[in-house]
Amino acid sequence: QVQLVESGGGLVQPGGSLRLSCAASPIIFKRYNMGWYRQAPGKQRELVATVSSGGSTNYADSVKGRFTISRDNGKNTVYLQMNNLKPEDTAVYYCNADFIQSYWGQGTQVTVSS
Repeated sequence: QVQLVESGGGLVQPGGSLRLSCAASPIIFKRYNMGWYRQAPGKQRELVATVSSGGSTNYADSVKGRFTISRDNGKNTVYLQMNNLKPEDTAVYYCNADFIQSYWGQGTQVTVSS
């Protein structure tokens, strides 16, 4: 049974930073394309950022220049560094692992508010 466990969410003021982590097991992590998605109340789930098995990254326009996705294949973990957070970044953030099949984590809440 594949497990993706997210951590690092919380409440932060506008302009602040958070780093999300997603630990994956038991998969051959290096083969998987990894991604972060988010879903705000009343909205559809949307892509935030992805990092391929080869290390190529892709970002939603709304987060470019503020968020950075990275992966550590030795730790089976993908990260999302979020800087200059805005209230519109408030959402539940989900980790995704994709290789033949797609797997999702349970989500972690990020709230940006003063």
